Amino acid sequence: MSVIPASLDHLILGASDLALGIRWVEERTGIRAALGGVHAGRGTHNALLSLGPRCYLEILAPDPAQQKLAWFHNLPDLVEPRLAGWMAHPGDLAPIAERLRNARVSFDRPHEYSRQRPDGRTLRWELLRLTDDASGVLPILIEWNSDSTHPADDAPAGCSLVHFEIAGPDPKQVQKTLRAVGIALPITLGDRLQLRASIAGPKGALDLISANNRG
Repeated sequence: MSVIPASLDHLILGASDLALGIRWVEERTGIRAALGGVHAGRGTHNALLSLGPRCYLEILAPDPAQQKLAWFHNLPDLVEPRLAGWMAHPGDLAPIAERLRNARVSFDRPHEYSRQRPDGRTLRWELLRLTDDASGVLPILIEWNSDSTHPADDAPAGCSLVHFEIAGPDPKQVQKTLRAVGIALPITLGDRLQLRASIAGPKGALDLISANNRG
């Protein structure tokens, strides 16, 4: 059974090339993602489309103008776009960090980030990353700055997230970590850790899976 967490902020769809990723999604959904901007110093740039209120799809790819990827190192190796991870907005990150410490879940302290949009406005947010995110199956936690427009508010509309699930051989362990960050989500028993999602668009359904084959 699919249960979409209320705190799900966005899905990250990795691609080896941004134009390729945009075209791949448009051909299957009928909606063309809009350029989002560049992650300076991180080596990536993105394009976005809305999946509903406070939820969107981020197409993420290496930025050819930057020499090095600081995250999502497998993007250049993707033959076709695959889910690379997801972000959740569970609220104030400070008490969540305390819960993680109490649960003895290792994490990197929250860091501030920003991105300039094509219209010149700057978005600001904080990220908290788990030391072991189970190859992208566990979320990155995000807290948007109060003066930043949420990307879902003005990204191209017309699509919706209709299915989201995590599968893995040890559901209890995944659920334990999710509970520590305040997310209640049933985990599907499977032979490998994997994200699965389905997006409905004017042209039909786009089924997405992660490239993760870790058991």
